[in-house]
Amino acid sequence: MDIRIGITQAPREIAIEVEDNAKAREALKKSVDAALKGESTTLWITDKKGKDIAIPSAKIAYVEIGSTDAERRIGFGD
Repeated sequence: MDIRIGITQAPREIAIEVEDNAKAREALKKSVDAALKGESTTLWITDKKGKDIAIPSAKIAYVEIGSTDAERRIGFGD
């Protein structure tokens, strides 16, 4: 699944691709929820290649969780 994280005072968002299954999705949602509530100071995410990414919870503007299978549009048109 694709994850996009907006960071405050940063012009670009962070894009991460992680394994997509129901258990991983729920675990990620709980981690994001804890980070946004201030229960943890760092959001840790492991990508598909096994790299660990740390994001300071105080800097997270938004988190978007999507599917890698989602249709992606390229170019102009509706």
